Amino acid sequence: MDILNGMLGGFAVALQPVNIMAALVGALVGTATGILPGLGVLGAMAILLPITLHFSAVTGLIMLAGIYYGAMYGGSTTAILLKIPGESGSIVTTIDGYEFARKGRSGSALMICAVGSFIAGTVSILGLSLFTPLLTDVALKFSSPEFCLLAVLGGISLVRITGRDPIKNMLMLVIGIALSTIGVDAVGGDTRFAFGSESLTLGFDLVPVALGLYGVSELLQVLITKGGFPRAESVRLRDMVPTRAEWARAWPAIVRGSGIGFLIGLLPGPGSLTSTFASYGVEKALAREHKSEFGRGAVEGFAGPEAANNAVSTSALVPVLSLGIPFTPNVALLLGALVVQGIQPGPLLLSQHPDIVWGLLASMYIGNIALLILNLPLVGIWVRLLHVPQYILISGIFIISIIGTYTLRGSAWDLAVLFGCGLIGFLFRRLEFDMAPLVLGTVLGPIFEKSLRETLFLSGGDLSIFISRPISAVLVALCGVALVAPSLFSWVKRRGRAGNVARTA
Repeated sequence: MDILNGMLGGFAVALQPVNIMAALVGALVGTATGILPGLGVLGAMAILLPITLHFSAVTGLIMLAGIYYGAMYGGSTTAILLKIPGESGSIVTTIDGYEFARKGRSGSALMICAVGSFIAGTVSILGLSLFTPLLTDVALKFSSPEFCLLAVLGGISLVRITGRDPIKNMLMLVIGIALSTIGVDAVGGDTRFAFGSESLTLGFDLVPVALGLYGVSELLQVLITKGGFPRAESVRLRDMVPTRAEWARAWPAIVRGSGIGFLIGLLPGPGSLTSTFASYGVEKALAREHKSEFGRGAVEGFAGPEAANNAVSTSALVPVLSLGIPFTPNVALLLGALVVQGIQPGPLLLSQHPDIVWGLLASMYIGNIALLILNLPLVGIWVRLLHVPQYILISGIFIISIIGTYTLRGSAWDLAVLFGCGLIGFLFRRLEFDMAPLVLGTVLGPIFEKSLRETLFLSGGDLSIFISRPISAVLVALCGVALVAPSLFSWVKRRGRAGNVARTA
């Protein structure tokens, strides 16, 4: 009954005109982001982050979440029409989706992906509505030691699962935490590490840092890429109706992909990519009479992975809404948006700000329906978006970034941070550093510091408090598993390959 009442209250919030508009704008911007190769979802979220801060917290979060799940819809368009994944989660779609389109069935493929995404999104939102309150009830038993360890677990998880080099990731995380300590101490009110500079007293705000590292650096990367955006042929609406046989093959894959995606989204890791490969593997293993079509245009080969991709984008919000742990860079930015708005994420979020949690969940129902209704008739417009001159798009995004950053605090320092982080992000990309741990460090740094200081104050400086409490002891063990498990899995894989080679020889 509490869940039902919560959703009714959520729809009362989500159906406010400003929130409906935020969901639509976010979903449409996300779709465009997924379609335009090179303009990642994180970059788009970072670019609109300054704009969302001029609205209420729930309205801003609804818009950013719309960009997130909208991009999962849009990424399949270029994957099918051009064999270019708009997002990493659409990589698997290029295998069979593009081959299916080459048979003259591109419209049918887009329709199947859109309907599959809608079904997966709906299933995942239902799961999110059920799981978030249940996890929140458990997490209400948490105190300062548990919050401190949750921050550590979030940092370790992202360090170990993103990028190729954990050492580089750890360095980026430490840099992010260090940046978060510059300026005014949120606990004591003292100025730290400013070295007499008034600009440094302002600190490094999340908005220009994230926007520079992701938005500006991605635009610089696009600028040096030759050839601009690719071109695709238009798709007629009347060609978008799949045959009965195609539907019969697609819907079981969509159902399975939705379940796989939802479960994988609850775990730390690059969920969208992992879930699509997992779904593709399951469909290929279950295929019988159509197994030879995989890699040559099998319906199941893109219907299941696209459903899994969209389910992940929703279920990945469960840990951040109930525990305050971001397992992916995208939800880390959503977490940062809450922090910038002065709202503390974590187990108390649902009880202290139910309008935010339930309003976001209800808006996702609305956004999911809007994406299905709008994306199919507008597919021709989305394809034409690839024909817009690259310099117009980039110029417009630069202008929006500058105006949005400056209007936050009216500080030239933030503009310096924006372009400085843009250049640094561009350089780090060339050196194959991952930006996500740095952004996560700026978000988790204050949370970790505050909870650590409160814990040490409560225990009188005794660190045994972290293992003397049952829940915190479990979190310590999970931190150890997150630290060791990836290396252990790699070692087991190497041993397995070595054994196979020895047996073959």
